[in-house]
Amino acid sequence: MSTYDLSAARRRSAELEERIAADPGRFRVLTGDRPTGRLHLGHYFGTLQGRVRLQDLGVDTFVIVADYQVLTDRDVADRLGEHVEELVLDYLAAGIDPERSTIFAHSALPALNQLLLPFLSLVSVAELRRNPTVKDEIAHSRQASVSGLMFTYPVHQAADILFCKAGVVPVGQDQLPHLEVTRTIARRFNERYGAAGPVFPEPEALLSAAPLLLGTDGTKMSKSRGNAITLSATADETARLLKGAKTDAVRRITYDPAGRPEVSSLVLLAALCQDRTPEAVAEEIGDGGAAQLKKAVTEAVNEHLAPLRARRTELAADRGHVREVLRRGNERAGAVAEATLEEVRAAMGTSY
Repeated sequence: MSTYDLSAARRRSAELEERIAADPGRFRVLTGDRPTGRLHLGHYFGTLQGRVRLQDLGVDTFVIVADYQVLTDRDVADRLGEHVEELVLDYLAAGIDPERSTIFAHSALPALNQLLLPFLSLVSVAELRRNPTVKDEIAHSRQASVSGLMFTYPVHQAADILFCKAGVVPVGQDQLPHLEVTRTIARRFNERYGAAGPVFPEPEALLSAAPLLLGTDGTKMSKSRGNAITLSATADETARLLKGAKTDAVRRITYDPAGRPEVSSLVLLAALCQDRTPEAVAEEIGDGGAAQLKKAVTEAVNEHLAPLRARRTELAADRGHVREVLRRGNERAGAVAEATLEEVRAAMGTSY
């Protein structure tokens, strides 16, 4: 995506934020995660807080547990049931309210998956090959060969978004090409089958302003790399992980993301937890060095996450409640998917 396009996307996203703030009840958002492990601080500051904010504003929020999508870059969905429950626990502990948001599993909605066939007919193989996000995911795939699911991943995402007619999708800039596929599918479906009126909206991107938090090894924070602090980690585990975090040899602590990325990521993490500027945190630590920085970050993280972790422990004691949340979410999302599928059948002339 060119700088110009990204600049335009940011401008449209800012305008969308203003429209949401003015009338949140007009909007429906679709967001979610693949259940591949417990969520970490990167997820929390990158997406979870934003979802809770939209929910609390009054936006109709759908949160998908994308269990089928686990198979895009791996041969088997290992310990899937356990990971789904842990993901829902993280959602609930972070403040996603099942009375105001719909938490559901992709695999539980047959009607959603039936949208895939007509949607696939609306995009060419060449268009799928050109998608830069798919190219990147294939390059980093754990599979020896590219599966059909990996190749058609953007179309699966289109079904996830359009089944509930979501008009807003929070994304990072790397996901913009995926969302463009969804917009293309919605537009082509309406052009081909919407004689009685458009069936699908063309969803808009709500670009994340999420800060980049590095893992404890200085690389991208990731569940698979073992360099992340999970939301469910204990205070002692958090202290141990942060004690081993990569820094540099300069004693004075400054906030310089370009020149000192590892140190600056730790400073930023403390700032986010304390709702302060990273510059203020760095100035306070000053010549305290890496040891003082890690101590400050550990205290900030543990204090900030203490209420969330307490809620999570309480919720984890009642797995039946977690499954009931998912069951009710599946029920509501399933009814929405069935209604959309009926509308699609009517538009295509396949209601027999």
